[in-house]
Amino acid sequence: MSGESGLTHFDAEGKAVMVDVSAKPSTTRIAIARGRVVMAPATLETIRQGGIGKGDVLGVARLAGIMGAKRTAELIPLCHPLPLSSVKVDLVPVAPDAVEIEATAKTTGQTGVEMEALTAVSVAALTVYDMCKAIDRGMRVEGVRLVRKEGGKSGLWEAP
Repeated sequence: MSGESGLTHFDAEGKAVMVDVSAKPSTTRIAIARGRVVMAPATLETIRQGGIGKGDVLGVARLAGIMGAKRTAELIPLCHPLPLSSVKVDLVPVAPDAVEIEATAKTTGQTGVEMEALTAVSVAALTVYDMCKAIDRGMRVEGVRLVRKEGGKSGLWEAP
């Protein structure tokens, strides 16, 4: 038995369970998340010039983010596996010292895709770090956050 709303991760004994969303209607759901990797200006310049020995950093990170979104339910306990209709990951170098990352995840289903968008950004950021760590171990992943979600009972939400 779950809480009043029926949407809780705990049963009557307080044990963790996956939320039962079977009574919820399927709607189009979209989530957008953002984050950034801050690095030394020289590292960003090396990325821009294609000088990282492991290959195209932004291209590989884009693909990794998409793949990460598709595997979110395997990574986050109690997260529902979702049939994603699209995932888009953009990485943009921003002078003097950062790569901005934005991910958009979309599905038609009974629960939202916020976790998929957040996972896409996180995996893309970690991929940038992994590919560049040999020249800049001081990089930082910052500001990973949900900035917009649409659909479902709560409708539209945008970060202030």
